[in-house]
Amino acid sequence: MFIMRKGCRVTRGAAAAAVLLSIAGCKEENTFRPPPAPRVGVSVPAKQSFTRYFEATGTVSPVNTIDLVARVPGYVYEVKYTDGQPVRKGDELFVIEPAPYQAKLQQAQASLASATANLLQSDAELGRQSQLGASQFSSRSTVDQARAKRDMAAADVDKAKGDLQLAAINLSYTHVNAPFAGVASAKLVSVSDLVGAAGATKLASVVQLDPIYVTFNVGEGDVLQIRAAMARGGKSDVDLTQVPIEVGLANEQGYPHRGTLDYVSPGMDATTGTLMIRGLLGNADRVMLPGMFARMRVPLRREADALLVPDTALGTDLGGRYALVVNKDDVVEQRRVRIGPLVGGLRVVEEGLAADSRVVVSGNQRAVPNLKVAPEAAPIAPPA
Repeated sequence: MFIMRKGCRVTRGAAAAAVLLSIAGCKEENTFRPPPAPRVGVSVPAKQSFTRYFEATGTVSPVNTIDLVARVPGYVYEVKYTDGQPVRKGDELFVIEPAPYQAKLQQAQASLASATANLLQSDAELGRQSQLGASQFSSRSTVDQARAKRDMAAADVDKAKGDLQLAAINLSYTHVNAPFAGVASAKLVSVSDLVGAAGATKLASVVQLDPIYVTFNVGEGDVLQIRAAMARGGKSDVDLTQVPIEVGLANEQGYPHRGTLDYVSPGMDATTGTLMIRGLLGNADRVMLPGMFARMRVPLRREADALLVPDTALGTDLGGRYALVVNKDDVVEQRRVRIGPLVGGLRVVEEGLAADSRVVVSGNQRAVPNLKVAPEAAPIAPPA
């Protein structure tokens, strides 16, 4: 086979040799080109004032709870409420057959009237005998007897008054009323049941839900921290009832319920090393129920110009929490940090960062300590 070029004939071998010489003359030397530095987003920490809180977990408990009992024997005449119904102070809930006690009251009233009439007659007789005795027409003994009868009649009047008062009290016990506003439990007796015959019979319970208590126990270190914070604010233990608290339930975001501290135990419990503290909160919608667990926080002090970074910008290893910082040479450094609370989605950094530190806030997976990166500005939005 021949290749024709401009009328000349060239063999295949000569053509191949010419191609190889041409390639050899154009070949360049191989050189290493490093990959570009990875891009990461960096920002200086946001500055924000925030309130430092003490946080604890407590239990909801009622301000008042009482068992309604039958204080007089008798048959249940009427039940005047629905199980679980909200009741007001003074609402009538049970009626124990009142007729026998109404009759005893009338008997006591009659006895008092009789004793009063007897006293009037005895007093008049004493007056007559005293006049006769002064005129020597009656003996001293007769006068003394008349005075004794008058005194006995006066004592009978006092006794009749007591019996009347006792009968009125027993009659009032046949009407069982709510001693305070709250919620009535399910009734434990029915109409026509005999109650109070062998002692006090429990009828139902009333629980006050508004306001309501939240109680929690704190350790000795927390107690000292709270006292120190109060001292810095110029407050003493007497001002504890002015300290606000915020409470949230297990299914709630944040701390939507507001109240104040109500009581602090006067001493530490030596067996547990804790101090019992109680808060008082409004509960008009009855969201909080006795026995529920609640999250609680108490404001301690206001911190100014705190440094905050996104919580996702911080890592964790066996040494604790750390942040990745880009230095002036664009080299990544690992900085150990001490963190504080979350504020509006950002984490307070209390130690380890400066106000001008360039913290890696995005692309953390591409930021390797001691390697160079290409930083790009990614400002941190301050918390609301």
